[in-house]
Amino acid sequence: MVDMNTSLRSQESGVRSQRAPARTFEDLIVWQKAHAWVLAVYRFTNSFPAKEVYSLTSQFRRSAVSIPANIAEGFKKSGIADKKRFMNIAQGSLEESRYYLILSRDLGYGDTAALLQNLEEVSRLLTAYAKAIETPGS
Repeated sequence: MVDMNTSLRSQESGVRSQRAPARTFEDLIVWQKAHAWVLAVYRFTNSFPAKEVYSLTSQFRRSAVSIPANIAEGFKKSGIADKKRFMNIAQGSLEESRYYLILSRDLGYGDTAALLQNLEEVSRLLTAYAKAIETPGS
């Protein structure tokens, strides 16, 4: 199980440090947090009613998986425009996931407060990463 806070705390101090550039998408904090979000969504949706398996459960998981998948795909794109496009797709999937979280809460399928906090963190990191792509030398 991935703990969304343990191994990344030192990298999030808010102080810009001289880290080595990411060699793979797995080195990106935004991808790590998005992957942890997916794992949390899978755990959360495990308890959904069986009638939801081909509807809400499937849609929620699909949108959640799309976030780190698009971050990973965009990571290897060589042009800034391509990278930005994949980050934008990830942001769209994040908002779709936000809606499924609201719907799950309103249907009474579980407490979504912690998941919402995790999603907000991924959203902030994704926004910052998308902006950094546009900034030379970042």
